[in-house]
Amino acid sequence: MKTSDFFYHLPEALIAQTPMEPRDHSRMLVYHRNTRSLEHRRFYDLPRFLHTGDVLVVNETKVIPARLIGEKEHTGVPVEVLLLKRKDKDIWEALVKPGRRLAPGAFCSFGGGLLRAEILSKTPEGGRMVRFYYNGVFEVLLDQLGQMPLPPYIHEKLADQSRYQTVYAREEGSAAAPTAGFHFTAELLESVRAMGVVVVPILLHVGLGTFRPVKADDVREHHMHTEHYEVTPEAANTINDARASGGRCVCVGTTSVRTLETVTGEGGRIHAGSGETGIFITPGKRFHATDALITNFHLPESTLLMLVSAFMGRDMALRAYEEAVRERYRFFSFGDCMLIL
Repeated sequence: MKTSDFFYHLPEALIAQTPMEPRDHSRMLVYHRNTRSLEHRRFYDLPRFLHTGDVLVVNETKVIPARLIGEKEHTGVPVEVLLLKRKDKDIWEALVKPGRRLAPGAFCSFGGGLLRAEILSKTPEGGRMVRFYYNGVFEVLLDQLGQMPLPPYIHEKLADQSRYQTVYAREEGSAAAPTAGFHFTAELLESVRAMGVVVVPILLHVGLGTFRPVKADDVREHHMHTEHYEVTPEAANTINDARASGGRCVCVGTTSVRTLETVTGEGGRIHAGSGETGIFITPGKRFHATDALITNFHLPESTLLMLVSAFMGRDMALRAYEEAVRERYRFFSFGDCMLIL
């Protein structure tokens, strides 16, 4: 299986630069797997496709202001540090720019010295292990000095930082947002609950594993970076009971899918737990926990598009993307979405 098998042409004008207002007015391309048919809706139509007894699984991770802009000490060279994963109290795994200037032993300064960072070592993926030095509370300084880590294809400044969070974000720790959840409003979630659908929170902190590009020609040679997940006993029991009673597990986003498929056995029973997952879902994978999926439109040749292709079939996924391009849907993080039933 080649990475190029997951390429599609996307006009740059279709890359969404700003979030939809209101959130639930995004367009939604609905794919019915039983009939292999597509239909065009708005996200506020979602309740029409849910049934009493279904569970809606959401990733309640919260994005931290993970991008730090500063300078290399002694030289004044501008630097950027993107926090990926906390390893210890003051030690983080991070991506840095410019990498050639930030070898182990280098120091960076942010906010005029309010926060300092020492480059400890390189990681196998080309990142850095970084130790921070400061007075006070790190999280307070990060809120003061850090920026939301918007993807590089978004060039517009985000006026409202909360629009790069889901309305149900709770647990801080992500370096990127689980963007399929952007379309929900509090009112839409309440209407879903009122019809007898249970909203179940799980957790996966989005890091390098989710957005790292596939550079290998052969998909099998790509190595996924691990990300932290948590599924509580209450969440596992709720989903198991719903599916046993005939309800569907509707995952919001690929991060929810990866989390549940990590903790689900061959028999389809979800087990509570926490840890690190590097699961890589490609066509040929059998899904044990996911019955339906809400997901945004993803970058060509990305692991996310490969997961979607595994769920709905590669040929059908590319056909759906061609339809979305033809109909001028908005793509990527702030774009429109698909509902795959």
